[in-house]
Amino acid sequence: MLLLTVAAISLAAWLYLVGFHGGFWRVSRYDALTTPAARAAWPDVIAVIPARDEAESIGDCIGSLLAQPYAGRMSIILVDDQSSDGTGEIATRAAAALGAADRLTVITGRTPPAGWTGKLWAVKQGLSHLEARPDQPTYVLLTDADIVYSGDVLPRLVDRAEAQGLAMASIMAKLRCESFAERFLVPAFVFFFQMLYPFSWVARSDRATAAAAGGCILARWQALRDAGGIDAVRGALIDDCAVGGLLKGRGPVWLGFSRDVRSVRASDRLAEVGQMISRSAYAQLKYSPLLLAGTLIGMALVYLAPVAIALSGPLIPRLLALSTWALMAVAFQPTLRYYGRSPAWGVFLPAIAFTYLIYTMNSAYQYYMGRGGMWKGRVQANVSGAR
Repeated sequence: MLLLTVAAISLAAWLYLVGFHGGFWRVSRYDALTTPAARAAWPDVIAVIPARDEAESIGDCIGSLLAQPYAGRMSIILVDDQSSDGTGEIATRAAAALGAADRLTVITGRTPPAGWTGKLWAVKQGLSHLEARPDQPTYVLLTDADIVYSGDVLPRLVDRAEAQGLAMASIMAKLRCESFAERFLVPAFVFFFQMLYPFSWVARSDRATAAAAGGCILARWQALRDAGGIDAVRGALIDDCAVGGLLKGRGPVWLGFSRDVRSVRASDRLAEVGQMISRSAYAQLKYSPLLLAGTLIGMALVYLAPVAIALSGPLIPRLLALSTWALMAVAFQPTLRYYGRSPAWGVFLPAIAFTYLIYTMNSAYQYYMGRGGMWKGRVQANVSGAR
């Protein structure tokens, strides 16, 4: 009876997720930046890029942005956050190679004060520099140093924001998915993110769900200022979703996909992808042991129990569990297809989820050991004062 109950609950959970949870798994539905309209004038855009030891990618990032076929004025403020690898110099050379040195400003970042995460403090310094300029832009593009832009994605993104009067338009960058570690964990990272923050609910004003993808956030500058600026989320470890929530309170927002926005950051080992997960997993749970326990039980029920029952349970529970396993594999297919991975990976979603469960527990362990939110040599999880 117990196995039958567990199997039924797991199946009911997946029926709800697939049928009634905002269509989160339908990737193509949100990959919808259309050809930009003809405009007499395009609004000014200034990109702000925080960068700490990003020598491997910063040249490609700067070059790709400056090469965008944007008809309006677009420039970049790079905050070189105390890099030791020549990040600022590489960026300067990349801009000069395109004859666009005048469109790049490099400022040297300062040590974060108490209460700020490193990235948000760097962004704050870039925005403060922007604010001191006589001409203010319509939009700021908050982007990361490992993001590379292609095609005409910037005009498309700005066009969507202008046409719909958006306070924010954000793109979930297509993450690198080449090594075994990336193929095993990256598509699921995007799948789980969509499950936590269904993109259709993010766009709906009658839903509290708010999120953004930190690699590419086009924010209406006045809306960001009216919301209190980056200062309002200074200690947020999951900074992109915090910014998304901030801007959703100021007007319509949109979150979607585009193959023309890619992360080139390589993670060749499981530990490297695991670090990305562990850095913010416990923050997602608000540093709560109760939420952690609930999450572990929930993941075991939704992902692991169907496998255990399908492999060894009585006939009826086994049939229900097999149906559940098949349903989760099918739901994973659009994300796998987007990343060019074999449909067979869908069968292994429970094993992938178990790996995420381990990294979530490690996130809590690192937090209580005083190493929470470790990134580029900085411990950041405690700045929120949540302990």
